[in-house]
Amino acid sequence: MNDQIQPDGSDAYEDAHEHDHGALGDAEYAEFMELAAEEGFDLEEVEGAIEAAGHGPLPVLAVVGRPNVGKSTLVNRIIGRREAVVEDKPGVTRDRVTYEAEWAGRRFKVVDTGGWEQDVFGIDASVAAQAEFAIEAADAVVFVVDAKVGATDTDEAVVRLLRKAGKPVVLCANKVDGPSGEADAAYLWSLGLGEPHPVSALHGRGTGDMLDAVLEALPEAPREAFGGAGIGGPRRVALIGRPNVGKSSLLNKVAGEERVVVNELAGTTRDPVDELIELGGKTWKFVDTAGIRKRVHLQQGADYYASLRTAAAVEKAEVAVVLIDGAESISVQDQRIVTMAVEAGRALVVAYNKWDTLDEERRYYLEREIETEMGQVSWAPRVNVSARTGRHMEKLVPAIETALAGWETRVPTGRLNAFLGELVSAHPHPVRGGKQPRILFGTQAGTKPPRFVLFASGFIEAGYRRFIERRLREEFGFEGTPIHISVRVREKRGAKKK
Repeated sequence: MNDQIQPDGSDAYEDAHEHDHGALGDAEYAEFMELAAEEGFDLEEVEGAIEAAGHGPLPVLAVVGRPNVGKSTLVNRIIGRREAVVEDKPGVTRDRVTYEAEWAGRRFKVVDTGGWEQDVFGIDASVAAQAEFAIEAADAVVFVVDAKVGATDTDEAVVRLLRKAGKPVVLCANKVDGPSGEADAAYLWSLGLGEPHPVSALHGRGTGDMLDAVLEALPEAPREAFGGAGIGGPRRVALIGRPNVGKSSLLNKVAGEERVVVNELAGTTRDPVDELIELGGKTWKFVDTAGIRKRVHLQQGADYYASLRTAAAVEKAEVAVVLIDGAESISVQDQRIVTMAVEAGRALVVAYNKWDTLDEERRYYLEREIETEMGQVSWAPRVNVSARTGRHMEKLVPAIETALAGWETRVPTGRLNAFLGELVSAHPHPVRGGKQPRILFGTQAGTKPPRFVLFASGFIEAGYRRFIERRLREEFGFEGTPIHISVRVREKRGAKKK
């Protein structure tokens, strides 16, 4: 999207995908590793840090199954911490559905599709909706079955959906707490999904073997790679926001025709609607997502699945346009939706809708709210629009292009280290416990979004990391994109190489 700065005029970055060095080309990587050796860092650790930070979008694993078969317990076991809500009853839901996990050195995302509204849909329809979401969002699926109960009619219905989708499936026979339960698990061969992996998600029994099978099923990179520009495809834009803020109206306005149902009733849109739209001389793929309600566990059937599908749309998008109703106070929910896009690592544009209806007093207070409530994304391009009248709609595409340009920007290692050297000299880290940690050197290991790895002589406080991020933005731009900064601390200084 933007002109990348090339060191020495080389094409190293063009070929970066051929190497295992993140965004670093061979020559830059060799130079960087020499610098790391001189500073006494373990080279394997440095290589691992660059590789971890340099990854692109991660493959997605969805965990599906009937209510109360142990999906959330399994998700907690996979991610290695207790984050998904677990209760000994069906229908327990949560706000967050996507987590990052690592097994045997490989990273991937886990989607917990626990959360049921049986009374609204009926059990079979609920399970079908879950499986359909898994098919839409995932590169591979873990299908969890209760080995003690065996395969039910509902399980058979999910099998038919998964088989039709053609996605890799790992069959997890859960609640096998000992050797006696393995005979129960063997009966699940009848589902026709291959070997059932006997597991006790609660106690961890058998989960390692199951995760080995998961790694075989998952692709190295996600099914839908970023950067359609590379293959001539349209860039993907997700419209997200609370219900009834005008997402469908905005999509209709930019399309120039009524493509999406618009209704005063909040939550009219259930499924994301992909639309190819010509804007500013380019074709864009807009996704009109269903509104995200306040708390997933307070939602009923259709709205719960709309939230899951919205999360999938954000995962697939390159840039998120968060629409906020300017006529109402900025809410915690608005901030949560912004955080959702930032945590997903997407480029970001914030659009304040219904601007034409605001009087001077409301505009004054809205500006104050933006300063206080949206300060964490002050780097995001802002547009004031009216989806109803089309006011300032021409500013939307330049804002999206700006955000994508920041999202793809890369700073060469030499220039970055010159900047860091000046910064540390002028503004050293505060002394803590009689020691003053220093940023020794760093590199930008990846883009989409920009990901930096800094190597330091000691622990770097969060406040100083935020300071570094702020100065990086002042120096290099990065408008419209989150920035990820990881710090590696030198454990023991080795002998300096001559």
